[in-house]
Amino acid sequence: MPATTRFELKPGMATREAFGHALVELGRENRNIVAVDADLSKSTFTHLFAKEFPERFFSCGIAEANMVGLAAGLASAGKIPFAASFASFIINKGFEQLRVVVAYPGVNVKIVGTHCGISIGEDGPSQMAVEDVGLACSLVGFVVLSPADEVSMKALVRCAAAHAGPVYIRAGRPKAPAIYQPGRSFEIGKSIELVEGRDLTIIATGLLVAEAIRAAEQLSTEGIAARVIDMHTIKPLDTEAIQKAAAETGAIVVAEEHFVDGGLGVRVAQAVGATHPCPMEFVGIKDTYAESATPEQLLDKYGLIARDVIAAARRVLARKS
Repeated sequence: MPATTRFELKPGMATREAFGHALVELGRENRNIVAVDADLSKSTFTHLFAKEFPERFFSCGIAEANMVGLAAGLASAGKIPFAASFASFIINKGFEQLRVVVAYPGVNVKIVGTHCGISIGEDGPSQMAVEDVGLACSLVGFVVLSPADEVSMKALVRCAAAHAGPVYIRAGRPKAPAIYQPGRSFEIGKSIELVEGRDLTIIATGLLVAEAIRAAEQLSTEGIAARVIDMHTIKPLDTEAIQKAAAETGAIVVAEEHFVDGGLGVRVAQAVGATHPCPMEFVGIKDTYAESATPEQLLDKYGLIARDVIAAARRVLARKS
């Protein structure tokens, strides 16, 4: 799909649900695909896999660290395990095991963290994964993926299964706007330019890709051409696309539903500083935990909607000029 300047963002499926359907499809094709869950299968949608392949589904109870160890053992025995739970649990509670028994030996485990960011909503800050990208990126040898919609999630789950080595996939709770048409191909480490632009570049990931598109459409009515890039792979980073964007547009905004400290923005800034320095702005969560409210209220209050991307674009353009 070539870059464009117009999108019709329609309601789509939650990326956690898309993961569940993709896992079932993979299970039908490959008997080595197995699923591991920590008593949250209805929320992570691994219950779909469990229903069709009960002999290949392992429930560990509320024991995320143990679940990671079990997944590592299954991988060592030749299976391709997808271990899923809320990201705040599987990354935070299981981090030592992720480091010692997955990252260090480099085993073929796929970790899926659902209910990421603050758009989990009313469940509150204890269950909001806002540091998971930074933690996952710190694990040696891990690929880190953050799909924006149903199509990209299904495609990237397949990429993860085909990849030899550990992978972390970020999934959200709310329905995500549909961005891609079915059949769109994805490649680990290769971002996708969705909107052409010469004045600045908005690099976004996950749920913020749709907000970046909305921002670019509004900016275009003001005569500002904003390039939009979906950085669906956070590690390894597409530094070539970042360097190109910095050189051609001279200003970058990074948008993510994650702490600004340690997230995608930091990684993009490292790439920009090493290749083609230019003014940058960052849209994300600013060193605070959120509250309990609806996803819409939280995204609005903590500055993660198109309005905030537009404001960052104007700031970075003022600095560029």
